[in-house]
Parts: sequence; structure tokens; C-alpha cells
Amino acid sequence: MILMFYNVILPMQFTSPLLRGTLIRRYKRFFADILLDSGEEITAHCPNTGAMTGCAEPGFTAYVSPANNPKRKLKFTWEMAVTPQQQWIGVNTQHANTLANEAIAQGIHPLFENLQTIRREVKSPDGQSRFDFCLTQETGSLCYVEVKSVTLAEGSQGYFPDAVTTRGTKHVLGLAELARSGISTCLLFCVQHSAIEQVSVARHIDPSYADAVVDAVAAGVQILAVGCKMSEEKITINQTLPVIL
Repeated sequence: MILMFYNVILPMQFTSPLLRGTLIRRYKRFFADILLDSGEEITAHCPNTGAMTGCAEPGFTAYVSPANNPKRKLKFTWEMAVTPQQQWIGVNTQHANTLANEAIAQGIHPLFENLQTIRREVKSPDGQSRFDFCLTQETGSLCYVEVKSVTLAEGSQGYFPDAVTTRGTKHVLGLAELARSGISTCLLFCVQHSAIEQVSVARHIDPSYADAVVDAVAAGVQILAVGCKMSEEKITINQTLPVIL
């Protein structure tokens, strides 16, 4: 099964210039030692709790943003990695929701047209799950959207998840339950890896998540994917990608 929708171009601009360096190591999930081009060695916050397979190899080019909060312990945030093959990777998973918000607001899919409100971090009607977005259409009907950042690449094939995700499976099962009750739902993959040309669920990593997605599609959950072009200045949603289940 191949799922697609049409192309869009939506930018997310960084608020301050990124600094370039070389990744020394990523460790303890939240820390990355980076040697800046200026010669200064820093420890940056790594805003990605995943396995980051293939995204955090020593020697990769790294881009960091300076922290706006002077009281923050770590003064930099690791934003991007660039492989020796010049493949750009957005390691800051928090940007996925910002990009998705802009894409939804622009109505990139019929599901997102004629919206009255866009709310973020909203509980499901039963209170058992919290989803990234709840959209209210002009008709008054609701649509719940869950966003996932995709960075695991095997050649041009992208996969989600990159590690077993009990929380992610719970979200997908929740979307499926809502869909069966007649509420519109969507699972949106935001691909932040320039080598990825199509997306699949990583059954070889988390079969339970894969089964949940197949069940969700059967229940009526819409599965969408967008790809990004990345630079030290901005991230731009520049294409849609096929989802192969």
C-alpha cells in the first residue's frame, strides 16, 4: 500500500545564526560534545531522546544554536548533523511539531482545510492519551493529529521508529480508537533526513508498533509524510513522500 498527497513549500527560519562544528560524541542521550570551527569545544544539549542511529557519528558536521536563556546550564542546542555524503539531518525533534503546525495551517491536505482552530497538546476525549494537535473544522468536527520525526535512513528508505516505542504504539492505538468512533485522525511523519525518499514503519525494530499502524489504517486513520530541505538558516517542508505499508 502506498499513501501520498501533494507537494508543499513551507519554511521554518532559525531565530539566530547557527554555529558550525564537528561532532566529537553524543552520550547520556542529552549531551553532545562538539568542536566548533572557532576552536572552542562545547557541550550542547541534544534534544533527541531516540537511538539516533546513523545520525550521531563522531566526525559528522554539527550545527548548534546559542541558548536564549542565560540561566540555562548548557549554552547551546544541537540542531543539525551533516554526514560526509552531505546528507542533512535535523536532530532536534522538537522542530517536527513546529513544521507540522505550519503545514496544517497552510492546509496541505484536504483534512486540514477550512479549519477554525488549531490546538496543541490536547487530551483525547477519554483522557487516556495526549495528541500533538486537535483541529476544529468550520463544521465543528474534530481531527486529532500525532506527529513523528523520522531520521532513521537505510539508503533512501526512511523508517519509524528507530527504537521500540511503547508510547508511540499507545498513540497509534488511540488514533485508531477515535477513528472507529467516527472522529478524523491523522499520523503525520515529518522526515528530517535529506536522503530519505519514502517512509515505512520499522517492523524489524518494533513489530508491535507496525501492527498498530496497520490496524490504524484499517480503522480509517490517515497516514501522511512530508520531507524537508535543511540548511544552517532554515528548514523547509519542500516535498511530500510516499508512505509504504
